Amino acid sequence: MSFARILTLAAAAAVLAACQTAGPPPPPPFRESPPSATVFRPGDFSWSAVPGYGRIEGRLGYHQGPLRYTCQGMTVVLTPETLWTRRRMTILYNSPDRAALPADEVRARTPSAPNDDYSAFVRRTTCDAAGRFSFSGLPDGAWFVITVARPVGSQGETMAIMRRVTTRGGRTINVEL
Repeated sequence: MSFARILTLAAAAAVLAACQTAGPPPPPPFRESPPSATVFRPGDFSWSAVPGYGRIEGRLGYHQGPLRYTCQGMTVVLTPETLWTRRRMTILYNSPDRAALPADEVRARTPSAPNDDYSAFVRRTTCDAAGRFSFSGLPDGAWFVITVARPVGSQGETMAIMRRVTTRGGRTINVEL
C-alpha cells in the first residue's frame, strides 16, 4: 500500500472520529428487578394474562369422616403462582401446596390486599350442584385453586380449601379438592 493511500485512510478515519458527538454513554435498558416474595408487582403476574390452551377440570371431594362437604354456588378462585402469592398462601394456609382449614382461621390470617391490580390476575368461576368447576384458556404455569366448602345437611365448620396445580402443554388437568 502506498504512503499516499495510508495517509488518505488516516485522514478519513480522523474525519469520522470528529463527527462523533462526545457525551455520556446511553443509559442501560430498563430492567425490572427480580421477582419478590414481599413486594406485590404486577409484572410478576404478566405470564398468567397470556391466552393459552390449558384447562383445569375440578371437583370438590372433601369430607371429614362421614361428613360430606359441598361448594355448590360458591366461588372458586384461580390465582397465578408468583413468589408473592406463594408466600401469601403459606401465610393463609400454612402450606404453599395443599390445605383444608377452617375458613374463619384463614380469614383471621388474611393480610390486606396490596391494591386492585392483584384482582386483575385472579380468575373466578362458580361451583355447580355436583361440586364441579372448570377454567379454560390457561397458559402454562402454576396456579392456586381455592374455594370454600360447607358441610352437607349438618352442623360443622365451613372450610377453606386450597390446592396448587400446574398446567402444561395445553392439557386438561383434573383436580380434586
